[in-house]
Order: sequence, then C-alpha cells, then structure tokens
Amino acid sequence: MVRVSNFVISLVNVLTVMVAIMALGFGLWFKSDEAKSLCQKSLYMPLLIFGGSLLVLSLLGLIGSCCRASFFLWVYLFFLFMFIVGMICLSIFTILVTNKSVAKALSGKGGNDAKFGDWGNWLEKHVVNDENWDEIKSCMSTFKYCQMMPRGKPADFYKYSLPAAQSSCCKPPTYCGFEFTNATYWTMPKTGPAVPDSDCKTWNNAQNELCFDCHSCKASFLETIQKNWNKMAILNFCVFVFIIIIYSIGCCALRNNRSKGYRTYA
Repeated sequence: MVRVSNFVISLVNVLTVMVAIMALGFGLWFKSDEAKSLCQKSLYMPLLIFGGSLLVLSLLGLIGSCCRASFFLWVYLFFLFMFIVGMICLSIFTILVTNKSVAKALSGKGGNDAKFGDWGNWLEKHVVNDENWDEIKSCMSTFKYCQMMPRGKPADFYKYSLPAAQSSCCKPPTYCGFEFTNATYWTMPKTGPAVPDSDCKTWNNAQNELCFDCHSCKASFLETIQKNWNKMAILNFCVFVFIIIIYSIGCCALRNNRSKGYRTYA
C-alpha cells in the first residue's frame, strides 16, 4: 500500500517540476531573444536560477519519495527547512523596510540606543537608485505599462482614478498645466509650464520615456512597492503555512522510508 505522505510529496514535486520547467523556458527565451530589452536582460538570470534551483529541489523530493531513498529525502527536507528560515528572515526584513515607525525605533534615531542601520530608507537607496531605475524603466516600457491607461476624450480621461504609479509615471503632473492630446501625449503651453518644477521639464512624449525620470514617478513607485509588500504579507503567510505542512508530511515520508519493509538507499 502506497503511503499517503510519500504520495503527497511526489504529487507536490511533480507540480513544482512543471513550474520549474516553465521558469527555465521563459529564462532561456529571454536570453535567446536578440532584441531583448534591458528589462529582459535583468529578468532571464533570476528566472534561470529560480527554475534550476526549483528543478533540483523537486527532483530530490521525487527521488526521495518515489524510490524510498532516505538520503535524497533528507537533503530535500534540509533545503525546505532552510527555505522556512529564509521566509522568516524575509518577513522581518519586509517589516523593517516598509514600516517606518519600526525602522526608526530599531535605527535608534533620536536617542543614545545602539543603531541597527537606517532601514527606513533602504528601498529608496537600493531600489530606485540610478542603476536599478534604468531596469525598472525598461520593464515599464517593455510591458507597455502606460499603454494600459484608459483612452478617450479629456473629459472622460479625468473621470478615471488611476493608480498612483501610473498617474505619476505615464502623464505629466497636473500642476504643470500641460494640454491633453491623449493619455500618454501631452502638449506644453507656448508660455511654458504653469510652475517651474523639474518634473514638468523632464516630461517627454516619447513612449519609452514619458515621466519615467520624474521625481514624482520614483516616489509613487516606491510608495506602491511598500503597499504591495504589505499586501504580500498575507500571501507570504499562506506560503509559509503550506511549506510547513509539506515539511511535516516530508518528515512522515522520511519515517516511512526508514520503517521496516522499505529499502532506504542510505
């Protein structure tokens, strides 16, 4: 009789093998595309690493559960445990970089407490810096982020409630006083911008530039990341619980492998 725990581990790893092959496929496609953008160049290596790592881990789980190979299953559970520890560390890190009150408390600002680093500005320093921002702009252009904006006449356009990043990156700031032509094409008045703001001068009607270099765009993008990371906490918790369950079932499968009547290969 097939042990339930071994069957569950095998089934889960068959599914993850499929995900890994898809990730490797996309990574190789991005790598082989001669006309690849900076965004595609920055995506293919993480996809290949993720796909390759997941494939190896899944094969370890499959061999360990299907062939009753305790050594392979032990290695599989070890990496699962390290993944669980990593998720805990990631959750703590996310709280530090997205919650300014917590970050300020740990930074020890305003007192004589020991300082643990300026976590509050980590996203600004490491995500929207000059090097990474070029890749982010390329991704917005490659995936036509601004072309997703609603089209129509000026009266209709202003009725829509655009996401903060789209509003700041895909059109000039409202206070610039530019004249609407379409959602991503605006004309500067002959007298110039309504206010002498640098974002008004940065705006460009070229579809791969727009207001991507505007300070308001970077600020809104940063704010969006912080909000999304907070929302991702729920998904991270669900994944964490799922991995804990799989880890527990894997421990049962390892015990089954070592029970009387099974060949362990270890």
